[in-house]
Amino acid sequence: MAKKQYAFYPGCTSQKGATASNYLTSIEVMCDKLDIQLNEIPDWNCCGTSIGYGEGGELPRLAISARNLALAEQHLPGQDMVSGCPACWLANRETAERLHENSNLLAETNEALREAGLNLKNEVRSRHMVEVLIEDIGFEAMKTPVVKELEGIKMAGYVGCQTNRPFGIAGESFENPQYLDKMVELVGAEAVPYDQKVTCCGGALAFSEPDKAQKQIRDIVESAYDHGAEMIVTPCQLCQANVEIYQSEINKKQGTKFKMPVVYYSQLMTVAYGGTAKQAGLDGQLIRAEKLEKIAGK
Repeated sequence: MAKKQYAFYPGCTSQKGATASNYLTSIEVMCDKLDIQLNEIPDWNCCGTSIGYGEGGELPRLAISARNLALAEQHLPGQDMVSGCPACWLANRETAERLHENSNLLAETNEALREAGLNLKNEVRSRHMVEVLIEDIGFEAMKTPVVKELEGIKMAGYVGCQTNRPFGIAGESFENPQYLDKMVELVGAEAVPYDQKVTCCGGALAFSEPDKAQKQIRDIVESAYDHGAEMIVTPCQLCQANVEIYQSEINKKQGTKFKMPVVYYSQLMTVAYGGTAKQAGLDGQLIRAEKLEKIAGK
């Protein structure tokens, strides 16, 4: 079967050697099992994400993402641009939609891009990896490669805010999206009812206002424990990092004893598809997902 081809935008945090490189490791194995070929966009740059909304202004922020879209058009024509990072997806998709709506802004953006020898036709769709899995592959096809069911593991599906708003996943509720629960169940695990699935993890407030961010993180983790979860699963690198890393800080400050593993959906799928713990990037966890490692080792 011919592989489905996509222009792949890794993003800064998932590239090899970065903080979420284990996410990329698991995505690559998962995609191979699903006959998805990710073709990395040559010479891609940071999408700008949070910092792009600072003092630089609208045009520089849009031009940063527009350069990636233009490179995808030039080197990988006809392929949708896919990212695993919700922040990157939002930046790239917002840019594409804004420039579709405003021809003057597109002209100004292309004037900036000409300095780099590029021109944006704005024909590329920006998509999240989860969109591709749900819309192009489908839940039944995602289940087909499963050889090791993750039976007996209870998981809280934590979608977070960026994958859910403002665009969301087609056909899903903004208040109670179900796709992550379905992905948990198709690999044989149990998705527990969870009332924090679209709560923000605090994002960059973890640095600027840590007490506020840690209050939200505590709510996310505590609710997972209260609903019987043994693991939290997410599609977002920032959510994964904040909710995993700050558990130890919350324990020190507030006397809790949190030790809840926080993993990516792609890690679950890689293990269920027969991948090793290393192929699933489980060696990159701060809080080890021991039950997943055990299944991966069978």
